[in-house]
Amino acid sequence: MSDQPAPRLAPLPEAQWTDEMREMFTPTIKTFGRVFNIFTTLGRHPKLLKRWMVFANHCLLKSSLVPRDRELVILRAGWVSQSAYEWAQHNRIGLEAGLSQEEIERVKEGASAAGWSDSEHALLAAVDELLETRTLNDAGWAAVTKHFNDQQVLDIIFTAGNYMTLAMALNACGVEVDDGV
Repeated sequence: MSDQPAPRLAPLPEAQWTDEMREMFTPTIKTFGRVFNIFTTLGRHPKLLKRWMVFANHCLLKSSLVPRDRELVILRAGWVSQSAYEWAQHNRIGLEAGLSQEEIERVKEGASAAGWSDSEHALLAAVDELLETRTLNDAGWAAVTKHFNDQQVLDIIFTAGNYMTLAMALNACGVEVDDGV
């Protein structure tokens, strides 16, 4: 993963937060007692942050995927994109979603690792194909639609895409993993 020694784009200090940003950060503060580096870094572009948070909120909290499957998508996207930030954050969230630490480690191997159910294999293979080719071939489509309904397939596609895009930003900006994560 990234060996960036320091952020290229430092988190925005609290003294520079706008009232709108404080409002956007309130749910995170209430839930976690702090604001994570991802938000304070993206806070350097408040309009982008505001619009991205709506989409990210859907992918993370309102998706039609069960939390376990959602986290498999996110962890695989994080690993493939070599995002230390995503991997660290979603290692913790993956455990909360019901994945074991062994399963999280197995995500590194992808769909080819032994032990996945048929639906998990199809899910992980779809993520890899989406990230590599930006599409699903007929076999990939057939495999994923055998196990997931239309809404879930769209959530798989958009969640993988969101986290790949986010990984690019996190890696390029050098966003540091939050203390204690």
